[in-house]
Amino acid sequence: MNHERGQRFLLDLPSLRLDLPFSPILLEKLFTLTGEGSMAPPGDIADTLAKDQGLTAKILTMANSAFYGLQSEVRTVHRAVTVLGLNEIRTLVLALGVKHLAASHKLPPAFDVPAYFEHQLAVGLTAKELSPLLGVADADNLFTAGVLHDLGKLLTAQHRPDDWLAIESLCAAENILYHPAEERYWGLDHGLIGAMVLKSWNLPAELTEPVNWHHVPTHSPTHRREAITLCTADAMVRRLENPAIPCDAPWRRVLQKFDLDPEATLAAIQALLSARPLNLFALAA
Repeated sequence: MNHERGQRFLLDLPSLRLDLPFSPILLEKLFTLTGEGSMAPPGDIADTLAKDQGLTAKILTMANSAFYGLQSEVRTVHRAVTVLGLNEIRTLVLALGVKHLAASHKLPPAFDVPAYFEHQLAVGLTAKELSPLLGVADADNLFTAGVLHDLGKLLTAQHRPDDWLAIESLCAAENILYHPAEERYWGLDHGLIGAMVLKSWNLPAELTEPVNWHHVPTHSPTHRREAITLCTADAMVRRLENPAIPCDAPWRRVLQKFDLDPEATLAAIQALLSARPLNLFALAA
């Protein structure tokens, strides 16, 4: 019965109002300009962003936050693009779009929105840090994928709140993590849900595939190394967030495969995250 509910939810996704608060052309330009081999001038995307005053204000607020710790104030989008880089701006724009979605539909009171975005950012930073260590060429793409990886959880809580609460109850009752609970409850996971929506925004496979497979990365038909890295980052962050979680052997084995000491790497990630305020997206109200 619940598996049928899960399949209906997937079928309903295209009809849900999941529009971003800016033109789809903006995302297309972002990924064209940040794509491999692009020779387009960064000023082009800055000019496009500058036309949206609300988006510009939010980007500048975040660029001047303690998260980046810049030495001087950034007053224009052109300067933000120069200082932070197009890939970082791209991630900020996408995360602001998701934040808009979070505010546009009612969420269950138990859904902790600030904690959700802090986890997303922590996983993005961790995935970016792990990328060169695990042989992933494009660390910036993994940062973006990390910031988006749990979009499916947000969408489930918004559009199927009763099912989200049931999954959370199963987590508590069985003392299991969210993704095995949702697989047991309705036969799918939030990676698939999020990836379907990201694909509808015409995002490239190098972002959507790691999100899709971040809990079963060895099943990924493409971008498997990226999915493994994202999975490892997510597991490490969850371990840091809740030390009571039993040791998750897979992420340790992944690190050992690359001749990395699990405890030393975890400590390095903890230090990295402790040095960066993770409330970045709370600033863009």
